Amino acid sequence: MRKGLFVLIAGIIISAWSCQGKKEETAQKEAPVVKEEPKPAAPTAEDVIAAGEKVYNTYCMVCHQKDGNGVAGMNPPLTQTKYVLGDKTELITIVLGGLSGDIEVKGEMYSNVMPPHNFLNDKQVSDVLTFVRSSFGNDADAVSKEEVATVRAALEAK
Repeated sequence: MRKGLFVLIAGIIISAWSCQGKKEETAQKEAPVVKEEPKPAAPTAEDVIAAGEKVYNTYCMVCHQKDGNGVAGMNPPLTQTKYVLGDKTELITIVLGGLSGDIEVKGEMYSNVMPPHNFLNDKQVSDVLTFVRSSFGNDADAVSKEEVATVRAALEAK
């Protein structure tokens, strides 16, 4: 009888052990496969222009108008001007630091104050200036967020 009991206990132990191994194999086989998320594509020029237009429509259009021609005597045009097409550092400085006092643009005087837009982040400034420099008949190169960051740091250091 002892031998029979021993065989029965040994059988139960072996059976339990083999089931445990199958559970582990099943768990390993059923483990979810973790896929790497694809990296987002770099924004296209069209994406940057669209983002810049959104910023322009929100913060700039009221003064500079939908067509970028500004308001006579108050807000200067953004079309074919040295401010827009010229030195990017100067243009970034105007956006971040604002502009006051009389300025002459295309032979006309403008005297409205432009408040600083330093609440915009570097990407927003980059996008809106790229939009302006490539819209309204303008054809100038893009403004990078690194260029904006450099000008911002210089202004903050003053």
